[in-house]
Amino acid sequence: MTFENFQQSIKSGLPPQGITVYLLAMWHDGQGNWNKAHSLVDSLEDATACWVHAYLHRKEGDNRNADYWYRKANKKRPDVSLQQEWETIVEPLL
Repeated sequence: MTFENFQQSIKSGLPPQGITVYLLAMWHDGQGNWNKAHSLVDSLEDATACWVHAYLHRKEGDNRNADYWYRKANKKRPDVSLQQEWETIVEPLL
């Protein structure tokens, strides 16, 4: 799947079949459903889930909580736009 296909699926309202929970969370975030995205990664502890979780809390505006999840993901809070970070997370997961 290409990045463009993934973005198109967000516009169409149908998530792609067989994607990972991380991509599904980012898909729901792309749809504007932060709560659904968060619920998908909230109980996961692996580094990728922690990265997605960190991004979601950054988007929420809770930088203290975001920084906790960035540390768990072995990342630092980026100094880029939320859209740029969204793309940085999604592209390697495709």
